[in-house]
Amino acid sequence: MCMTDPIADMLARVKNSLMARQGKVSIPGSKIKAEIAALLTQEGYIKSFKLIRDEKQGTIRLYLKYHNGVPVIQGVKRISKPGLRVYVKAGNINSVLNGSGTAIISTSRGILTDSEAREANVGGEILCNIW
Repeated sequence: MCMTDPIADMLARVKNSLMARQGKVSIPGSKIKAEIAALLTQEGYIKSFKLIRDEKQGTIRLYLKYHNGVPVIQGVKRISKPGLRVYVKAGNINSVLNGSGTAIISTSRGILTDSEAREANVGGEILCNIW
């Protein structure tokens, strides 16, 4: 099966699992998805994640986080898509929902949040916004 946008697939699986009130979700593994999962854990959007190695590419299992029965992740929006890439310079990185959300940016220094990219003074491709 050929997938044209694996990051959008990951975000859709997370969003669907949150709406179904599931505790975990499994997604096909890749390096960039593992880095995004690490950022989501670091920012407090998910409890944790685990890499499960099998024959081919492996699986990433995300353990979702709820607060009083309400999902911590309220919304996810894919910004840069394979058909239309969105790049931003270091000085033009905007905050998401006045700082209550997080933008995930692919930079020359790896996958960073919007605040980390501002501190490091690097721009890059905006992958998605999470709030």
